Amino acid sequence: MTRKSIHGLATAALLLMVAPAFAQKTYLHCGRLLDVRSGKLLSQQTIVVERDRITAVQSGYTAASGPQDKVINLENRTVLPGLIDCHVHVLSHPGKGSGMNQFTMNPADYAYRAIGDALLTLRAGFTTVRDLGGEHGVNIDLRNAINKGQVTGPRIFTAGGAISATGGHMDEADGLSRDLIEKYGQPAFIANGPDQCRQAVREQFKRGADLIKIASTGGVLDLSKDGSGPQYSEDEIRAVVETARDLGLKVACHAHGAEGIKRAVRAGVASIEHGTLMDDECRALMVKKGTWYVPTIIAGKSVADSARIPGYFAAAIIPKALAIGPMIQTNCGRAYKAKVKIAFGTDAGVYRHGVNALEFGYMTAAGMPAIEAIRAATTNAAELLGETQNLGTLEAGKYADIVALDGDPLQDITALLRPTFVMKAGVAYRSDAALN
Repeated sequence: MTRKSIHGLATAALLLMVAPAFAQKTYLHCGRLLDVRSGKLLSQQTIVVERDRITAVQSGYTAASGPQDKVINLENRTVLPGLIDCHVHVLSHPGKGSGMNQFTMNPADYAYRAIGDALLTLRAGFTTVRDLGGEHGVNIDLRNAINKGQVTGPRIFTAGGAISATGGHMDEADGLSRDLIEKYGQPAFIANGPDQCRQAVREQFKRGADLIKIASTGGVLDLSKDGSGPQYSEDEIRAVVETARDLGLKVACHAHGAEGIKRAVRAGVASIEHGTLMDDECRALMVKKGTWYVPTIIAGKSVADSARIPGYFAAAIIPKALAIGPMIQTNCGRAYKAKVKIAFGTDAGVYRHGVNALEFGYMTAAGMPAIEAIRAATTNAAELLGETQNLGTLEAGKYADIVALDGDPLQDITALLRPTFVMKAGVAYRSDAALN
């Protein structure tokens, strides 16, 4: 027997040994399947899963075809795609006096705390999140650990460290004493002028960021007096966008004030986050440029509520939280009526992780139909991420990210707060008792 024939026999034997594992299928019998494209509930459907992907969606309840196959009974549930939150901070955690964390917590402290929050998020039905900035690169490390299966959590697309100007929203030296400012130095993500902005983008790319996050205005939770004024010129933002584009990255832009929004949209950012004070000109410009809007209504409501608790926030934050927070919901409704593209995002970390689905209720109260709010967290979010080939719908070829819940979310949007089954990439991470 020749060496070639021996090698061929060995290869065939190996294929026979591993074939059963690869052939194993999971059949999910879905009583009601939400087709998010059409907005219709389809009765008695079967989703067929092999490894991490959906291979078929079939009418009726398909029987298992092999001895290793598994059937999951969701016949009394509504099934929909895994949800996507396009604005979270996986390393942040709300709490009284949390502004002191930068002086008392180590990178490992952030990591251990984030592991628990990531699990809460996944079990809440959010199988993918877009993380928009965190400390010490730990968000990148957490993404990598989840991808390797070392810890459990949602699929993470992360911006690494968010970029802003000196004295801007992400400058953690804001409000510190002069001595502390001198000791603190200038972090790598503080950039001024087009050249520094280009360098900051390249630095985040080098560290492994999936996208870039900037702040074109101030914010509520920094120690500046006003969160509405612009903090980057249009040339600076354009330098960020062009450099990111060269590296294959999109740019998300934190912006509250109208002028900062307009500069960012004209410069070509992919999304505006918060958009609290956007005016008609902003909305028209976003429609023209195809810019996404990620409202984060729950964050605005949460900080306004927390600002009423004595000692929860520093004095400089309280008037901004009380004034700006309640405006986001109104602006979300206006943006929807103006046909601005809306993707779901919550700013989880500003409020507690795991209750992200509260945002759906706020979106519908702002005037969005339930199906449009759900699309914001599925098809729209997948498009913003550039992941429509993998995420957003229950179709053959997509990741097997699947959520089941009691009730009909088209009639009762709060049903999304009560998932009973969560699968990410073919693995069930939540399967409550008595699914039959």
